[in-house]
Amino acid sequence: MNAVTIGWSPLLGWTALACLAILAAIILSLGIWRRAPGLIWRTLAAAGLLIALADPAIIIEERQPVGDIGLILIDQSASTGIGDRDEVIRAAATELGAKLADEPGLEMRVVRFGAGQTTGDGTYDGAADFGRRDGTHLFAALNAAMADIPRRRFAGAILITDGQVHDAPPNIEAFDPGGPLHALIVGEPSQSDRFLEIVQAPSYSIVGQDITLKFRVIDPGSTRTDRALVTLRRGVDEELARMPVIVGQETEMTVPLQHGGTNIFSLEVEPGDQELTLLNNNSVVVVNGVRDRLRVLLISGQPHAGERTWRNLLKSDPAVDLVHFTILRPPNKQDSTPVSELSLIAFPVRELFEIKLPDFDLIIFDNYQRRGVLPQFYLNNIAEFVENGGALLETVGPEYAAPLSQSSSPLSRILPATPTGSVTETGFHAMITEEGSRHPVTAGLTGAPATIGETPGWGRWFRMIDAIPSGGTVVMDGVDSKPILLLDRVGEGRVAQFMSDQIWLWARGYEGGGPHGELMRRLAHWLMKEPELEEDVLTAEERGGSLEIVRRSLVPENQDVTVTFPSGRTQVITLTPGADGADRASLAIDEAGIYRLEDGTRVALAAVGSLNPLEFSDVTATETKLAPATLASGGAVIWIEEDGVPALRRSAPDRRQWGNTVAGTGQWIGLRANQDFLISGVSQISLWPAALLLVFGLMALLAAWRREGQ
Repeated sequence: MNAVTIGWSPLLGWTALACLAILAAIILSLGIWRRAPGLIWRTLAAAGLLIALADPAIIIEERQPVGDIGLILIDQSASTGIGDRDEVIRAAATELGAKLADEPGLEMRVVRFGAGQTTGDGTYDGAADFGRRDGTHLFAALNAAMADIPRRRFAGAILITDGQVHDAPPNIEAFDPGGPLHALIVGEPSQSDRFLEIVQAPSYSIVGQDITLKFRVIDPGSTRTDRALVTLRRGVDEELARMPVIVGQETEMTVPLQHGGTNIFSLEVEPGDQELTLLNNNSVVVVNGVRDRLRVLLISGQPHAGERTWRNLLKSDPAVDLVHFTILRPPNKQDSTPVSELSLIAFPVRELFEIKLPDFDLIIFDNYQRRGVLPQFYLNNIAEFVENGGALLETVGPEYAAPLSQSSSPLSRILPATPTGSVTETGFHAMITEEGSRHPVTAGLTGAPATIGETPGWGRWFRMIDAIPSGGTVVMDGVDSKPILLLDRVGEGRVAQFMSDQIWLWARGYEGGGPHGELMRRLAHWLMKEPELEEDVLTAEERGGSLEIVRRSLVPENQDVTVTFPSGRTQVITLTPGADGADRASLAIDEAGIYRLEDGTRVALAAVGSLNPLEFSDVTATETKLAPATLASGGAVIWIEEDGVPALRRSAPDRRQWGNTVAGTGQWIGLRANQDFLISGVSQISLWPAALLLVFGLMALLAAWRREGQ
């Protein structure tokens, strides 16, 4: 295919030629005014000179036609798996491919989006996963596919989808893909589906406070007065509330946040009269619980070298509110010292241990001995405080082996060790027991030996109070395997007891010191029931596309873990024992949602990815989201269930790209015939060669001279 045009290559430039033309016109006008003879021949000579300087030429282009490129975008997102939508999409794609297979001058590329799949058949694969977790990104897939298509070769795109897309262009006036977009919608416009939408939910909240969840039940098939039953659960099994709500109306539910770390709540609405899927009848909320401040009451008895170590450790943490009292003078001690010199304030026994006691999170007794300061009634209040969910830490010295020991008070029912009455004073290393090597409070402490029984890498202590364990777990021991650190759960609360008052030697760096701060921080977190310090727990967490499963137990176990995926399928996982008492395994994950783990006695939940994906927020087939973009591009929206797969035509770029067939049996859609080409060669023939110019000029001048001579 050749094309012939006339081109100009001026020797002096168009500006210079224009000046010469104006000068020639002035001279010739003067000749006309004076009625000069031979003016016609001089005009011809000037025109020939100007044309010669413009250098006109015939340009012959050798053109090779190139075909147009069209796109077929196939929606493979999760919502198309509802009902028979997948089958309808595959059948429509197959029929379109058959109709376009023999179309001359047209290359069709297939883009599968929404599932991250490649075609494997040499067609365009779309490269990425558009829409697994944050909705269906049809236009992102379209832009990626059009990145290497020249605009003048783009014939148009056919979108086969259910219409649920989540990246439609917001500014339709500025939207111009360069060709028609035709949307073929699968599904029925009359279908309805009930789903639950989370309107507002906090990501973080303070432990112990109530959180408010705002949600809405949406059901296009219901009336404004219809009600639906909604159930609120903690995790998956613990039901917290059940209430009927008005469909379409925003509703609130309040629930207390019980512990730090991850808290998982689920809201579930009962099925409606019409349901496409029940997956969107359940919404999950994950709230991270954080503690506002840790309120600690420290009661120091007889002054000793480690008292300031405790105070410094607690005061160094800005998240700790510390109330510290040191009892220097018991009530039974009488001397002539003026009362004004004994203390700044009176010890507020009733206020602390009766009125304000529930406000504290942790009570610490440091070398405290009963000398009449705290009546038995208040000690009983402390025991009840622990049994109701509080925490108690007691470090004892020689006074614990004396007759006025706390072991003979109402606290004895919650303390895990009973003193024998003797004190061992010799150098020894605090050793981690076998159970302590598996307990998160002491497992893997800095300086701990690799094997139980070996000498640890920390300094010695020189005093311990002999005691017999009466409960709890011994995680550290000393001379003759007698307990040094005991941990126990009492009722809803927790108790820790140190049978030595010389942990301060670690803080002072004696013989290299020891992990004083690390141990005490872990101990405080365990007493506060932080999930990461639980010693008997099954947990799972998403890391780098895998589910990291950890099971802690003080006793080695061999049970496998059954993992239930969000889709309902299960898989049995075998855990590998670790040196720190934790059994671990890693599981590749490919689904977003709540994973449930069970090992026979424990149950754990793990939230992975987008818990309430846009893909399932609304699964009804719709044309609303695509209609503005398709109509703006000159394309059409067609429901396959009603109109079938349309006929295909190649149409001129300036013509309408869709309409009804002549027979009236359906609709047709057009793909632009752009008639683009590549220029393979160019030849040029001058229209005013130099020899012809010389002959024409001489003849015109001779004719002018002859005319003037007459």
